[in-house]
Amino acid sequence: MACLFFRVCALLLRKPTLWFTLSVVQAFDHKHHLKSHLKKRDMPGVALVTGSNKGIGFAIVKALCKQFNGEVFLSARDVGRGTAAVESLKAEGLNLLFQQLDINDHSSVCAARDFFQQEYGGLDVLVNNAGIAFKMADTTPFGTQAEVTIQTNFFATRDMCNEFLPIIKPGGRVVNVSSGMGSVALGRCSPTLQARFRSNDITEEELVSLMQSFVEEAQAGSHAQGGWPNTAYGVSKTGLTVLSRIQARQLSQERPGDQIMLNACCPGWVRTDMAGPNATKSPDEGAVTPTYLALLPAGATQPHGEFLSEMTIQPW
Repeated sequence: MACLFFRVCALLLRKPTLWFTLSVVQAFDHKHHLKSHLKKRDMPGVALVTGSNKGIGFAIVKALCKQFNGEVFLSARDVGRGTAAVESLKAEGLNLLFQQLDINDHSSVCAARDFFQQEYGGLDVLVNNAGIAFKMADTTPFGTQAEVTIQTNFFATRDMCNEFLPIIKPGGRVVNVSSGMGSVALGRCSPTLQARFRSNDITEEELVSLMQSFVEEAQAGSHAQGGWPNTAYGVSKTGLTVLSRIQARQLSQERPGDQIMLNACCPGWVRTDMAGPNATKSPDEGAVTPTYLALLPAGATQPHGEFLSEMTIQPW
């Protein structure tokens, strides 16, 4: 070892340019590392709400603009509608940004993920609000309703989580906007299905298989015989709530020290295009529980992996 040291010293004395080059490289590496560290340290907090150009999502964005210490992104499939929504909130004196995002388009989801990773080092708050529901009077065949509803409310939201959960920063908050109709649908399932949906050991793979089975049986007209209720929306939200419980469990196991909290919630019966004008809550009132979960204080340990309504944990 000593011989090697003296050989290196002799080489540097004979070739001082090598010494200079090494010094420059080391200085550059140190400066680059320091710049990168400072950039990450100085990155502002950032929140994203999916499907937020109108309705409950729009109200959540508005509430976060007033209460969240960081930058808030409104997102929508349609750029025109999304930017119009942003401008309407800016007219109220609020500061926010826009991100095009279609949760049913995997390339759009990945592009958004890459943007937040590169520009902000990840996300602090993710609110998965985007969803759909067929009207009660809609004559679309139930099998088609099941396929379309489960695809958006369950599978597309799952895709969002699979891509975004790895970039949620320590101390982050994830909120999946589910529905009390998921609990109602659960109660109408067969005892066998209820047992699986309520179990603490159900896996994501098993849940995916159950959601696929519901769609297939609905398309075949045999879902009732399979123990399923006659509500595609309700089943999609049952699936989303169970997915949230699974994801929270996985976060606790895989990132135990990061204190990330993930929950599902019901905003209530809210006057939106989806629920209609007779609902009992305004969008701002519907945004209360999702916003509460998005802003759980640093150091909090509960709720996590729960389903909440009116800011209160509900039995599952």
